Amino acid sequence: MVDMLIRIFGQAPTAPKIECADTVASTYRRLRWSVFLSATLGYGLYYVCRLSLSVVKRPIVDSGLISESQLGIIGSALFFSYAFGKFVNGFLADRIDIKKFMSLGLLISALVNLALGFSSWFIMFAVQWGVNGWFQAMGAPSGVVSLSRWFSNRERGTYYGLWSSSHNIGEAITFIATALVASLLGWRWGFWAAGMVGILGAVMIYLFLHDSPESKGLPSISDHKNDHTGAGDGNKSVSASQLDVLKNPYIWILALSSACMYVSRYAVNSWGVFYLETHKGYSTIQASSVISVSSICGILGTVASGFLSDQLFAGKRNMPALIFGVMNALAIALFMLNQPGHAWLDMLSMVLFGLAIGVLICFLGGLMAVDIASKKASGAALGVVGIASYLGAGIQDIASGYLIENYKAVDAEGLARYDFTPVSVFWIGMAVLSFLLATMVWNAKVKD
Repeated sequence: MVDMLIRIFGQAPTAPKIECADTVASTYRRLRWSVFLSATLGYGLYYVCRLSLSVVKRPIVDSGLISESQLGIIGSALFFSYAFGKFVNGFLADRIDIKKFMSLGLLISALVNLALGFSSWFIMFAVQWGVNGWFQAMGAPSGVVSLSRWFSNRERGTYYGLWSSSHNIGEAITFIATALVASLLGWRWGFWAAGMVGILGAVMIYLFLHDSPESKGLPSISDHKNDHTGAGDGNKSVSASQLDVLKNPYIWILALSSACMYVSRYAVNSWGVFYLETHKGYSTIQASSVISVSSICGILGTVASGFLSDQLFAGKRNMPALIFGVMNALAIALFMLNQPGHAWLDMLSMVLFGLAIGVLICFLGGLMAVDIASKKASGAALGVVGIASYLGAGIQDIASGYLIENYKAVDAEGLARYDFTPVSVFWIGMAVLSFLLATMVWNAKVKD
């Protein structure tokens, strides 16, 4: 199966080599911007097709089609298929034409969203959302590999941080635009709008993302920038470098730390709107607006993360990972424990949460693992972290749905009242465990 996919996508053919130095420099500048912007915006639109369910949960429950526990199962279907898909696709992305790979993934995800707008049956929801997860998993490995191929190691933190803002761009579009469409036209239009945006994104990726400098007749980025640090392990093959990733205990510890962080991340993304509506009396638009604050602030966190670690911590990510890990735990605690009627505290918690998650997605979610892996195995390192992260997110959705539904009481007037104490302990505890695990990789060596 893997060999068949490699044959289908393959590496982009190598173009005739450009000899003129001035032409090389100008072509590099133009194509690097094209790759960076299309990878960043394109992956942001992946998120629009991934988070559409999050803003329509309350109206779906109110319609009586699906219960809270069933929503948890549906959400976990995406996360579990995404986890294994990210692992497989991470290894594939090191070997194939990422332009075709990334655009196809978003196209299929968009078509699934369009189909979901016509669904009314729990089993079909779960199956379609699971299919969406697999194709969603083509996005992040393609983006990371494109950065590794087009940007040198000395630029890695800065551009990785900028690219990671794509998560927040997609979240902001979802929690503002998709929520508005769903509120005005109904929950089915939330899926249809996301699908239409995703199709446009797939076309953009296909037109403006480029596989590698060599596919355009350019020298490799290591030769162009005269930066051969971390370019590989001598003459080791891709397969041998990927095997080294699987044998590296530090990468697996980072994967567990990221998994715990993803519990808190997707707790808010998946259930934050529902929590504010049912526990604190917000409308769908109000609740989505509060959650969108975290996405907007997350852009600041991701954009600043790589630059600050490169400039202030000499490329080391351990200290900022610890600082923002603690901030994440405090933000979740503030969000869950402050009482209804204090909207400014809800907003403050989302500011802190957004900044923290923005940094942690960049560091724990990939960059720290990529730092200690061979450049030839960037996709594999991301795949290992990805499978753990989204298994954590999937377990979160099932556990959260169960805890929320089983601590619900219906009063004499038929109104549901929820006790969020158990799920609060779960979310906060995972955030604390995440930053404790991250301290265990303090002495991991960056790959030279």
